[in-house]
Amino acid sequence: MDLEKLIELYPRVYHMAERGAWESIRTRGLMSATAVLDHLAVEEGERAQYESEHRSQKMDVKSGDPSNIVLRDQKPMPEGRLIRALTGGTTPRQWYELINGKVFFWAEEKRLHGLLGARDYRKLEHDVLTLDSSAFLPAYAEAIWLCHMNSGNTWPMPHRRGTEIFCKIADYPVTRTGTPKKKVVELVVDYAVPNIADYVVEVRRMQGREVLGVIG
Repeated sequence: MDLEKLIELYPRVYHMAERGAWESIRTRGLMSATAVLDHLAVEEGERAQYESEHRSQKMDVKSGDPSNIVLRDQKPMPEGRLIRALTGGTTPRQWYELINGKVFFWAEEKRLHGLLGARDYRKLEHDVLTLDSSAFLPAYAEAIWLCHMNSGNTWPMPHRRGTEIFCKIADYPVTRTGTPKKKVVELVVDYAVPNIADYVVEVRRMQGREVLGVIG
């Protein structure tokens, strides 16, 4: 896919964060789980529970410490369902480590609303970041991957998936007119976006589809 076409089709991308996370994100950047563990200097022997195994609930990395960062849960991809979904010999551990090494954005707001309205999240408040694609995508083009599905969800069906579902921008399949053969669902960045605040145009406090306020 051509970068300019990608920006035309998806002029805004969205990230859903924990309530109250915006201040930390603005200061420290938007980090993958792996980047968080590196940032907080978590020792090798302690990392597996956060990085290589299923997080059935959100987890404090440094509970009680002022530097603490909360990692979101991964409820939609328990190990048993991943085993049914993964292809190419990929193990659940490898999948968790792959996913935890990346930062995820929704390419369309309706997908964001779907997650905000999901059973486990609809009663919770979140900080929702909206980014300007025309500034963000060119700056991080070399670190961006595109995905046609929700890579971290195995409900209601554990749809088959492997590492090949993530494509670099130039490799994403398109038609003769340059439009994607399958809509982009996720836009994924390797490791971290340290200067995320440079690209954020709005931060909303949301509960389900309701906007409780604009906080940034």
